[in-house]
Formats: sequence, structure tokens, C-alpha cells
Amino acid sequence: MTFEVLRLIHADHPSLPGHFPGAPLVPGVVILDEVIAALDEWRQDSQLSGIPSVKFLAPLKPEQPFTISLSATSKNACEVSFCCRAEECVLVEGRLAVVWEAR
Repeated sequence: MTFEVLRLIHADHPSLPGHFPGAPLVPGVVILDEVIAALDEWRQDSQLSGIPSVKFLAPLKPEQPFTISLSATSKNACEVSFCCRAEECVLVEGRLAVVWEAR
């Protein structure tokens, strides 16, 4: 099971002026917030319970489009892998611990 979504952090995002003046980079927490939003968009029955693994491998600039890919080994897997890419460059990868709500 996989899901992909395209995202972009606008240059007027409130976290950017201090990170870093003159050469802004999108903070990791902002990228992770987009990953969590993508998880909710993909599976509304999920609840994040933790982030056991995350690696920031390359910087993301404002207005730079990036793709978030989410994958789970099965419908009820308790971990979801994610990868954020800008073009062919891997920006961030990791795993989300999730709990699925009963329907």
C-alpha cells in the first residue's frame, strides 16, 4: 500500500525568516508536519503514535516542490515508511509509528 502527494512550502511561511536570514531553508519540523498531514490525507483512520526513525539528508528551499511517499507493508501495519524527494534527491526518510482506529 502506497500513497504519494506533492507539497510546496511557500516563501512567506512564518518559520522561514529566522531559518536562516538571507538563505532560508525549510525547518525539519515543517517537513515532518507535511508528512503527518499526508498520512492523515491517505488514511483518516490513523493516529500517529511516534516517529521512531528520521534522517534529514538534504536541505529543502522555500518554493521547491517535493513529493512525500508513504508506504505500509499491509493495511494494518503499525509502521509506515516515508520518503520526501525533490526531483531525484532524497531530502528526508524515516518511519512513522501508527495506530489504526477501529471503524
